Amino acid sequence: MDTLFPLASFAFISTFTPGPNNMLLLASGMRFGFFHSLPHILGIQIGIGLQLVLAVMGFSYILVEVPALNLTLKIFGSGYLLYLAWHLRPNQLQVNSPEEARPFTFFQALLFQFINPKAWIMTMTAGSLFLPNLSSHVLATLVMCLVFNGIGASSSSSWVLAGGVIRHYLDSAFWRQTFSLTMLGLIVGTVVYLWWV
Repeated sequence: MDTLFPLASFAFISTFTPGPNNMLLLASGMRFGFFHSLPHILGIQIGIGLQLVLAVMGFSYILVEVPALNLTLKIFGSGYLLYLAWHLRPNQLQVNSPEEARPFTFFQALLFQFINPKAWIMTMTAGSLFLPNLSSHVLATLVMCLVFNGIGASSSSSWVLAGGVIRHYLDSAFWRQTFSLTMLGLIVGTVVYLWWV
């Protein structure tokens, strides 16, 4: 019980603060709405859950001991975020998305977690900080998954809903361009930040 509050606080701060997932969820809510973003939300939660299982199994040790793996994650994660940012540039962003534009599928969102540096940092840190305070690996896995997925689902839903609110202001070309440039700046800022952690 002594571990639960610190774990929940860590999960809240980690999942609600801006990062790759939240920037993509905000854009998804804005472009596709809440219902069509549900597979994206679910994929994130399952992906994070799988990473927590790996953390309990000691994968954080591998990330520390093999710097090339950490570098590879940053390169692929940053590259993918910049690719997505390119598609959010002002002349590409439309509220009524073109036929080829699609929200993340469940599996795309799940797999994205494995090249998302913030997700790795969050789950590996949770494993190293809170695992020693729990009596068994099975209990640790269960508690961390329940806490992170419960709080994470709330966070993901909030970011998508925020995108839905923003959507109503994007009929104006000025606000559409302002939002697009803001998103570009936030995503590029996220990429820069990931190289400092």
